[in-house]
Amino acid sequence: MSSIVKSVQIEVDPDTAWEALRDFGALHVRLARGFVADCRREGDDRIVTFASGVTLRERLVAIDEERRTLAYTIVDGPYEHHHGVARVEEHDGGTLFEWTNYVLPEATAEPTATAMDAGLVAIKKTLEATPRAS
Repeated sequence: MSSIVKSVQIEVDPDTAWEALRDFGALHVRLARGFVADCRREGDDRIVTFASGVTLRERLVAIDEERRTLAYTIVDGPYEHHHGVARVEEHDGGTLFEWTNYVLPEATAEPTATAMDAGLVAIKKTLEATPRAS
């Protein structure tokens, strides 16, 4: 199993970042505009259409309010196993956004890491364009 960990410093307060991350059905609007083209909820799942045209079903596993952590899994597509965790924390007057994915088969690690890099660029851009919480 491959474990991929990526992070980015974002110049936005952690409350604003957390509100966007925890809004599981609004990924395409509040968190990753341009990287995610569409997202719709079906129960605990969200159907995510990426800008690349790929569509995946992601299932919400847990939202931890205290730790500002969201866990999810992809239940279709190229993965035998997928577990993703995203979290935000205060760092240097802004937010550290950390995203981890555990994936099988190994062949999915490189394209997943590449997609995460693009996703973090979009997340940073989206959140930094969000008005700061007062």
